[in-house]
Amino acid sequence: MFLSKIPLNVMSRTVRRDHADVHEMHRTLMSAFDEVDGEGAPRRHNGLLWRLEGDGRSRALLVQSCERPDWTRLPAGYAAGRVQVKCLQPALAAIHAGRRLAFRLVANPTRSTPPPGDETGKRGRGKRKPIHDPEQQVNWLIRQGERHGFAIPAATDGGPDVMASPMPPYIGRKSDHRPTARPDARLKITVLPVSYDGRLIVTDPEAFTAAFKDGIGRAKAYGCGLLSLAPDRRSPAGD
Repeated sequence: MFLSKIPLNVMSRTVRRDHADVHEMHRTLMSAFDEVDGEGAPRRHNGLLWRLEGDGRSRALLVQSCERPDWTRLPAGYAAGRVQVKCLQPALAAIHAGRRLAFRLVANPTRSTPPPGDETGKRGRGKRKPIHDPEQQVNWLIRQGERHGFAIPAATDGGPDVMASPMPPYIGRKSDHRPTARPDARLKITVLPVSYDGRLIVTDPEAFTAAFKDGIGRAKAYGCGLLSLAPDRRSPAGD
């Protein structure tokens, strides 16, 4: 696996376009990988996850992938400097039960609403709705941890050692491939991301490694799901 850091040239017209449309950003990043044969989803095949960091003139993209990208395929003038690429294998090898880590995650916490019933009593498909309440956003992450092999420890105040901060919406448009759609129809994309900063404890190394590789939550093509890890400097063991 690889982690790339792309310093962005905020004066680039293409960068500004991608910043305003997460689907265009996704397309630009996918251009750094070879086309996929077969029916598998290209993003999933390449393990592509990304996150935009910084503000103003100091912006960068963090891009995680299981295949090594070719960043020479980026549009001319897209990067403001040298793109850094590092192998994540040492980080994966260091994952073990009980490991305490600091983390950052931009995710798309949602909940499923009950599906409506028709006159026959049959249930249709429910809808996903964003979670707006900060406490429920933290609870969402705790439930993700139960599924993905980690736990959020208690902070000094007794609450979960994580902070959830709302972010501006991610928006974009993509082609509408529904049979009834016009050939030029576009679907609006709206993602309400939340930034999580905190500490975690690995409880199931296999499940946690899978979550690290695959990402957490929804909207993974659109800047959500990438889990960044660092040693927990407050851990007594220095782990």
